[in-house]
Amino acid sequence: MKLSILGARVIDPSSGLDQVTDIHIEACKIVALGAAPAGFVAAQTIEAQGLVVAPGLVDLNVALREPGYSRKGTIASETRAAAAGGVTSLCCPPRTKPVLDTSAVAELILDRAREAGNAKVFPIGALSKGLEGEQLAELIALRDTGCVAFGNGLDSFRNTRTLCRALEYAATFDLTVIFHSQDHDLAEGGLAHEGPTASFLGLPGIPETAETVALARDLLLVEQTGVRAHFSQLTSARGVALIAQAQARGLPVTADVALYQLILTDEALIDFNSLYHVQPPLRTRADRDGLREAVKSGVVQAISSHHQPHERDAKLAPFGATEPGISSVELLLPLAMTLVEDGLLDLPTLLARLSAGPAEALRLPAGKLAVGAAADLVVFDPAASTVAGETWLSKGENCPFLGHSLPGVVRYTLVDGRISHQA
Repeated sequence: MKLSILGARVIDPSSGLDQVTDIHIEACKIVALGAAPAGFVAAQTIEAQGLVVAPGLVDLNVALREPGYSRKGTIASETRAAAAGGVTSLCCPPRTKPVLDTSAVAELILDRAREAGNAKVFPIGALSKGLEGEQLAELIALRDTGCVAFGNGLDSFRNTRTLCRALEYAATFDLTVIFHSQDHDLAEGGLAHEGPTASFLGLPGIPETAETVALARDLLLVEQTGVRAHFSQLTSARGVALIAQAQARGLPVTADVALYQLILTDEALIDFNSLYHVQPPLRTRADRDGLREAVKSGVVQAISSHHQPHERDAKLAPFGATEPGISSVELLLPLAMTLVEDGLLDLPTLLARLSAGPAEALRLPAGKLAVGAAADLVVFDPAASTVAGETWLSKGENCPFLGHSLPGVVRYTLVDGRISHQA
């Protein structure tokens, strides 16, 4: 179908484009920016004066819960929620049931994502069989099926030699490995950041060193093996400082941070509200400021939702017995717009961290607005407000932002030129 979007402010961080112009779409691709091609007649027109058009957001960590945990979410429900948040491309982690360590599981996810048609899904394969950190998964078969990177989540390799061999193998085939750096022994049993808030509440703590000790080890192994590495879900100021030092030394490392870590601190736990129970934990105001500065400078090039939907019962037990995670992909753009509202980032830089940055980190075919590129884009109103939860598509309602008024409204999300979400 031929479609034209007229009069919008078009921002493409990858090319530096930022101007009021028109976009013309045909056969799933952008065919022109500005004047329409000769003979082009749009079957549908979107009048977008006062709106912003940007590359569809790219989210590097969205738990789709399927297969195995459909009470928490399904591929259809969570990709629909992602589209409502402006996301056109997302990566799903390997913690499914069965674990995403075989081609059969990857094919199932990709088939159901195509059937749903709400967003493009790029699976992250398990680095080890069963995420047990002992035997390498069938990485090449998973890559050939469509997995774009490999990781073990917070299930760390207990044997450093085994991890080193896995990284050497990945480096041989130019595979990207995703690290969630947290030392198992230092974090074991912890529920909150080790500090005054945890002490006041009587909650067992997870020290900052749980991240930095593991991060230092992982960076040294990356340097030794030469593997392409992406560090996900960083939480501490010292952690992002280690990433900055590694980048300065020329290591091929990128990083992302969960959006909620840029907004919240461990002070949110003061009433034992389980909606703020996340792993790795919320940390101090100083850590949040360090993460924000790293995002601003580009040391951290990607902001992700780290969306983890849960059924209602998962958050109803006493704090320590609840399951960690926040359902937030549906609010990715409005929540991120608070960083612009607070003066931390300008709009083009924010959109870079939500589209081009994550796409480049994992070498995804996304995050660009250019003639010939796939017509994956988001159209939003930066002057309007979203009331979080007024409509809710995710199966997981475990979101502490419900009821908040947030800046920006996603009007349309387009995947391959087809409207997958309309407000």
